[in-house]
Amino acid sequence: MNKYYLAIDLGASSGRHIIGYVKNNEIVLKEIYRFKTSMEESIDGLVWDFNRIFCEVKNGIKKAFKRYPNIVSLAIDAWGVDYVLMNGDNPIPPFYAYRNERNIIASKKVDKIIPFNELYKMTGVQFASYNTIYQLFSDKMLGRIQYATDYLMVPNYLVYLLTGVKTHEYTNESTTGLLNPLTGKYLFSLIYRLELPDSLFNSKISFAGDYVGELLPEIQKEVNGNCKVVLCASHDTASAFESIDIDDESIFISSGTWSLLGVKSSKPIISEKTMEANYTNEGGVGYIRFLKNIPGMWIANRLKAETKITQEFIDKNIDITSYKVSFDINDNSLTAPKSMKKALLSLLEKCPPRSDLELFASIYRSMAISYKNAIESLENITHKKYKKIVIVGGGAKNEHLNQMVEEYTKKEVVPRPIEATALGNIKIQMKAN
Repeated sequence: MNKYYLAIDLGASSGRHIIGYVKNNEIVLKEIYRFKTSMEESIDGLVWDFNRIFCEVKNGIKKAFKRYPNIVSLAIDAWGVDYVLMNGDNPIPPFYAYRNERNIIASKKVDKIIPFNELYKMTGVQFASYNTIYQLFSDKMLGRIQYATDYLMVPNYLVYLLTGVKTHEYTNESTTGLLNPLTGKYLFSLIYRLELPDSLFNSKISFAGDYVGELLPEIQKEVNGNCKVVLCASHDTASAFESIDIDDESIFISSGTWSLLGVKSSKPIISEKTMEANYTNEGGVGYIRFLKNIPGMWIANRLKAETKITQEFIDKNIDITSYKVSFDINDNSLTAPKSMKKALLSLLEKCPPRSDLELFASIYRSMAISYKNAIESLENITHKKYKKIVIVGGGAKNEHLNQMVEEYTKKEVVPRPIEATALGNIKIQMKAN
């Protein structure tokens, strides 16, 4: 009898429920359910509707049990940096999204207390105004944190709602900017300097493969089933890194809402060079993920939604465009614009595109140039030349982008258009059972 495992993989745009099992010595993946997770506008700026997202999580579990009654376990992975403040068993709304503008002010305030060059030496985490450290400081500024007893990162909050058990999982905690990258423990010296309540960080850090519990009785009734709940590498990129074996001559890119470009390292790499290149050191399963966050399909997806152009139309026609103008894909104006098209046209005003199709061509070219620059920095830092780029996730299906990447980097691109994060999630579950 087959053993079935359920990966619940939540990205910043969509969520998926995927069943995995072994057949003929290979892992087979079957998508059961898919739903939108996208952040929403509110009077508090961009927020997450976790009540709706949790309903969707339960809907997917129910569908999974209907098709596969004997599920051994499930695990949840999601994006990093975002969290839910808790007052005992009660969440404290609103649930701010990482693209919320509040973080910009907080990051500037923190920089006055601890300059970033000092902060980077302590944590090895890239600068991004949405990092958890800045979000928590914003909560302090808003007076919200005084009501909090603890916090839960997004996947661990959803696990808590399913099991009643609170966990802090290492790979997601490593995105907070609050861990010692050598020990994997909270930096209380940093926490004290920012005058954040140390009670928020008293939880023991758990690891991928750890057993959490079973579904709560009321959840069992609602989804018509029960199984173990375990921890995968709950940061989605960490699970993606577990999906395939990467040799020492290859660079790994997990291509989705963000493009996460990097390599596995046995230890953190922290220097003036890595800080200037804004490389980050995040926790993996027994290693450090040394990588760079590059805006990914978020920009193209927002433009598609705005222009109503389909990916099929883009794929069919984009090779005939001759527009070769690029822009800085890391420009702050692209973080959360009300109109992505207007923001892009503003960056391209000196030589504007003649059509929306040319705008998409510019996005892909700009992504490829950004990859090239990031790889040059990576090779400079590691004193090593890499031969291949292995791309996984939704972006690996984009043939035009892959061609652009090969053109600019002069490296072989190996696209693996698999559900990499779900596969890594399931591999960890299989090892744990």
